[in-house]
Amino acid sequence: MLRVIVLGAAAGGGVPQWNCGCQVCRAAFADPDLRRTQASVAVSADGAHWFLINASPDLRQQIIATPQLHPRAGSLRHSPIAGVILTNGEVDAVAGLLSMREGSPFTIYAHAKVLAILKANSIFNVLNEKLVARQPIAVDQPFALRLPDGAPSGLEVNAFAVPGKGAWYLEGQTHPGGADGEGDTLGLSITETASGQTVHVLTACARVTDDLKARLAGAPLVLFDGTVWRDDELIAAGLGAKTGQAMGHIAMAGDDGAIATLADLDVGRKLFVHVNNSNPALLTHSAERGQLETAGWQIPADGTEVTL
Repeated sequence: MLRVIVLGAAAGGGVPQWNCGCQVCRAAFADPDLRRTQASVAVSADGAHWFLINASPDLRQQIIATPQLHPRAGSLRHSPIAGVILTNGEVDAVAGLLSMREGSPFTIYAHAKVLAILKANSIFNVLNEKLVARQPIAVDQPFALRLPDGAPSGLEVNAFAVPGKGAWYLEGQTHPGGADGEGDTLGLSITETASGQTVHVLTACARVTDDLKARLAGAPLVLFDGTVWRDDELIAAGLGAKTGQAMGHIAMAGDDGAIATLADLDVGRKLFVHVNNSNPALLTHSAERGQLETAGWQIPADGTEVTL
């Protein structure tokens, strides 16, 4: 049995963002049901050992809100979290690692380019590498996730490259992992080996390719980048100067958007994650939410669990 928990469904800054008075954030300050923490997902084959996909800055809050991730009763020091798989090096994917510095063993899985970013920033040295192993993962080379004692977890991961970009804070700087080649933005296919059930997780994706369509076709569950509703959303709202594409994110709407390009793939359940506070689809009764749901998509609440 594959268990998937959406710990957070928002993009960087969460919803509401601390300093934002946009329409969505104003509504979310007033209505707790609209609030979302920053994107992170937990997966498990046995319900006792969990692996995180990205460690958001809101990780401590997410753990508190998720009983499945609480320490075992009667144990002085324990965590069900056996590892963290990083899909990119953005702040909203790695900052939560700093909340896991208290000496429990787990493994960080990431592409060599993202591991190079962690190594280049000495603040991540608070994670003692004698306890917290850093395991490089390669594109299209499936590997088994292991528990801290080396036992099998019952989960296999295949990481694949998707169109995207490097972390924004490295723009104009030398990338610690080198500027060439893929690895800055990964999608993940996570399979429970006993049942063969698979979830595909893409928290960032700049466009849908034919190869990506082939990977996702017929999948029982897809969690996909839902950052913006329209490409020029931040500019039109006066919230920023970049398009979604410039940030490495596809829009939900439009002929080249996720809803249109991923239609008719016979996906069982489709969830948008990494949804920005600017996105009007977050508003429950908006026209955008109606269009999204009519097309068979959902924006999950934090804590949503799906079992396959």
